[in-house]
Formats: sequence, C-alpha cells, structure tokens
Amino acid sequence: MTALPPREVRRRPLRFALAAAAVAALAATSACSTSSKAASGGASAAGGSKVIQVVAAENFWGSIATQLGGAHAKVTSIITNPDTDPHSYEPTAADGRTIAGADYAITNGIGYDAWSDKLLAANPAGGRTVLKVGDLLGKKEGDNPHQWYSADSVHKVIDQITADYKKIDPADAAYFDTQKNSFETQTLAKYNQLEADIKAKYAGTPIGASESIVTPLAESVGLKMLTPETFLDAESEGTDPTAADKATIDQQISGKQIKIYVFNTQNSDPDVVAQVNAAKAQGIPVAQVTETLAPANATFQDWQTQQLQGIEDALKQATGK
Repeated sequence: MTALPPREVRRRPLRFALAAAAVAALAATSACSTSSKAASGGASAAGGSKVIQVVAAENFWGSIATQLGGAHAKVTSIITNPDTDPHSYEPTAADGRTIAGADYAITNGIGYDAWSDKLLAANPAGGRTVLKVGDLLGKKEGDNPHQWYSADSVHKVIDQITADYKKIDPADAAYFDTQKNSFETQTLAKYNQLEADIKAKYAGTPIGASESIVTPLAESVGLKMLTPETFLDAESEGTDPTAADKATIDQQISGKQIKIYVFNTQNSDPDVVAQVNAAKAQGIPVAQVTETLAPANATFQDWQTQQLQGIEDALKQATGK
C-alpha cells in the first residue's frame, strides 16, 4: 500500500469564526496602522515613485500580483504555508496590521476564504481597493472556488490587477502595462503553451481525480472529468462521500474507463489513497497537483508549469501519443 503523503489532511467543514481575542487584537491594531499610513502619505520607492502596499489572501494570487507590480508594488501574502488549509484559516493580529496598511487587497471569494471578509471588516481603511476574484468572475458561493486552475480566469485576474494598479498609481500606468505584457507573453509562455498542447492532443480524454480542485483545470485543457462531482466536492469540503460515488469510481478504475488519475497531495484520506493505489495497480498513470504554491517560494508559473507537464506526461504514457 502507498503511504499517505506528507500532509495527511481531511478537509473540515468550513469554519469562519474568528477567535474573540484575535478580533479584539485586529480591531485594536486597525486604527493605529491606518493613522500611521495616513501620516506617512503611503510608501514610496526610490526617487519618490509610489509603491503600492498589497495584501493577497493566498500566495498563488500574491505571486501574480508581485510580478505584475514589479518595483511599484510590495505584496504580502497571508496564506503561504502549504500545510495551511485556506478554507478554515483564522487570521492573526499581524494579519490585521498588514490589512490595515494595505492600499490594495486581493481575496479569492466564492466561499473559499470567508475569513478574509471578516479581516477586511475588522480593519477598515479609506481608499483601499479590494479585488474579490469570485465577484470579478461572476461566481457565487457554491460554485467551484479553485479558479487559479482555470487559465481563462487567471488571465481575467491579470487584466483586473493591472487595471487596479493603474487606477491606484496612474503616474506609473505605462510601467504596469509593460509588466503585464511581459508577464503574459514571456513569463507565462510555457504555461500557455502547455495548456494549448494538452488541449490540442488530449481534448476529450477521460480522467479521474481526487477532489474538485482538478475540475477547473480539466475544463481549461479540455479533459473529460468522469469522477462524480459530488465526490469531488465532498473531498474538497471534508464531508463523507457516498458509497454510490465510491463504487462508481472503483468501477471506473477497475474497468480502465479513465486514462489518468489526478491527485491533490495536500488533501488526502483513506478513500483517496485507496483510489490512487487501485489506479496504479491497473497501470493508470497518477499525476499530482497541490492546492497552494509548492514549494511555498515557487512562482505561480513555475508551480503550474510543473504540474501541467506532469499531467501531459501522464496522458502521453496512457495514450501513447
């Protein structure tokens, strides 16, 4: 039997309550930090050029914001540890101070990081710009929140971050346009190419997966997800999957109805480990993904490119093309 991965985690039902002590600390730091920011007139780069203070709830959006902002943005991500569950994170007083001093905040939304709404409310700041990715994409709670695995969604976020930077710091608008063009055409070149190649070669190929994080990725590259969505959602949310769903997946694996199985190594339980083992026993290639940047200091593009390459390699092994 395959051993459980380093992070042997089962999602817990979403819990968004802040500890009372933390709320008090966050509120106490808010006024102080906001006053300090107002007194200093905001951070500046060398030569008096503005540096936008940015906070991102998760590091995958933070990585993109960092590269788009370049020398004119200082980005702090709250979720950076791969062992942290973004669904149930409880903010600290330090997070409150970071939010209070931010010109710009980026959160995922779609029910993924409801704690960030509480954090923003506890630390109000006049003139702060907030990007909630779910709102930008027209998604609501109950929709799939893992939109950083959709290339179309990622490019919409890139567009919006750039537009927001230009609005916050219009004097450096041309700089932000240059950063965006370089990021999309050069930095993301391999990412874009892998997305296009997988879609061109393997569109319609049936796959299985361990949880709903894989669904936007499958849709993005044109793969056919056979795993019941109810199972994927249950695994993502930490609820018990049904016996019927598990039986369906067992049949898909034993009958080799799926060509590859995609496994989120940051979220596992005995049901998933059993499926991974069964897929390997049947000679079905298993590709791996993670929920947040892995390693934590990776860039968005390096992280995603490595995972897409693993999926392409698994598809090539499975199909011979």
